[in-house]
Amino acid sequence: MKWVADVPVFGAAVLAAVFLAGCGAGDSTVSKTPEATGPAAAGTTTAPEPTIAAGPTTSAAHADPCAVNLAAPEIAKAVSELPRDPRSNQPWSPEPVAGNYNECAPLSVVIVKANTNAGNANTRALMFHQGKFIPSGVPDTYGFNGIDEATTTGDTIALMYANDASGLRSIVRFRWNGNGVELIGNTG
Repeated sequence: MKWVADVPVFGAAVLAAVFLAGCGAGDSTVSKTPEATGPAAAGTTTAPEPTIAAGPTTSAAHADPCAVNLAAPEIAKAVSELPRDPRSNQPWSPEPVAGNYNECAPLSVVIVKANTNAGNANTRALMFHQGKFIPSGVPDTYGFNGIDEATTTGDTIALMYANDASGLRSIVRFRWNGNGVELIGNTG
């Protein structure tokens, strides 16, 4: 009789060993489905196994914080703090027209436009130091519609105004000097 009493203990020990052997360092929390055996493996038809969907991915949590992120909540927060556009008296749209917002950069920027249906809405560049909005002490940044990536570095932003119809193109560079933003030059 003792043998019968030990069977469940032995069975539980075997199951625990099988379970632990099936888990490795790279395994996910999604359970693994064992390979089919018996008659189903020999070609007979059975009802399909239910599909178990994995939970939501957390790729945003694993994203590089130093990558450009134009959907960062800091952008919407900064836009909400701006006074209305002086030309249209409208608030600013939190969706950037252009930008290179990066919470690790000494200086990054996003360009937003007035939240209006006008064909030529006013634009404004918002500058950030290591992901924090610089609300004051920044030179006038209205009217820009792009960034010149070729001359933009981690601490220097090259804002661009380009008009395809007239061919006009102007670039103004701003630099983080360790204490604030300064205008360092205009180019063609």
